[in-house]
Amino acid sequence: MTAAARMEKVAIAPDGGALAKSSAQPLLIVRNLRKYFPVKGGLLNRSVAQVKAVDGVSFQVMAGEVLGIVGESGCGKSTTARLLMHLLTPDEGEVIFDGLGLGARDGMTVKELRRNAQMVFQDSYASLNPRLPVEDTIAFGPMVHGLPRAEAKQRARGLLEDVGLAPERFGRRYPHELSGGQRQRINIARALALQPRLVFLDEAVSALDKSVEAQVLNLLVDLKEEFNLTYVFISHDLNVVHYISDRVLVMYLGKVVEVGPVGSVYSRPAHPYTRALLSSQPSMDPDRRKTEPPLSGDPPTPINPPSGCRFRTRCAFAEEICGRVEPPLLGFGDAGAHQSACHMNSAGSGHSLAAPAGTAA
Repeated sequence: MTAAARMEKVAIAPDGGALAKSSAQPLLIVRNLRKYFPVKGGLLNRSVAQVKAVDGVSFQVMAGEVLGIVGESGCGKSTTARLLMHLLTPDEGEVIFDGLGLGARDGMTVKELRRNAQMVFQDSYASLNPRLPVEDTIAFGPMVHGLPRAEAKQRARGLLEDVGLAPERFGRRYPHELSGGQRQRINIARALALQPRLVFLDEAVSALDKSVEAQVLNLLVDLKEEFNLTYVFISHDLNVVHYISDRVLVMYLGKVVEVGPVGSVYSRPAHPYTRALLSSQPSMDPDRRKTEPPLSGDPPTPINPPSGCRFRTRCAFAEEICGRVEPPLLGFGDAGAHQSACHMNSAGSGHSLAAPAGTAA
């Protein structure tokens, strides 16, 4: 039996039926997502401040695409993924999966969401149960969702083959008996065990050496085509994101500063922060190597972020308007698919480098 025959390409709807795919609407819509973490202090250990980890994030993920999310450590990438999987509860915001709101009336419960969306974490060892053979780890999710044990075990063995591990050799091994690349393949197989439509990959290859990283990336590409998957790929490695993504979203200090097709963002970055990120990539050409850092200073604290544009304290083009008004995320280019949040790209914003009001971007 082929892998495609073993794994039915259908998700489970809240009523137990097939969840119809729709090409007319995004698979995932995120609106104004916020998460603040309290900072405790004082004699009574009360909340004295808040860490604004994710602050008004909105974006869409189309069915069948790979959306890459990049940014410095602490910008809110992983927190966003955990909020969407409901591993953390959002303070505000709306999450809509294929037209169904999460937790809303006649919407989708968290359990139903996790039938259709799964996550692969960065630490391949910590995310596995050290007391379970990997075959049982993969089969556990389907059994929780009602699949008989024998069928769940059969699905687990089939998925082991799909990720390149022979079930007769690896099925009864424990996580400590596997290499890092093999453990990450197990995590990918576990994520696919519920036949999801959307997979969040949170730094899924960053802990692997380069040769194994390339193997896992190629595996992800093959599985995406084979099972008709949609990925949200979170990484700090710009080259990896360029390789695997269709669109890229750039975050800075809990905000989205740029989003667009990967070719457009990498070749014509519109936000100064995106240009600095791309400039930080090492070059093998001695004539193109930089001796000056693309950015100076450390990111501001998310407890008390700067007013207006949060990047202005490190931006060479910052002006008075940048500290007074937060720049909106505006589209330009082909049908507005490329968006950036910068006053320089907003006609009539008041920035000296912006086009006059009424001028097309």
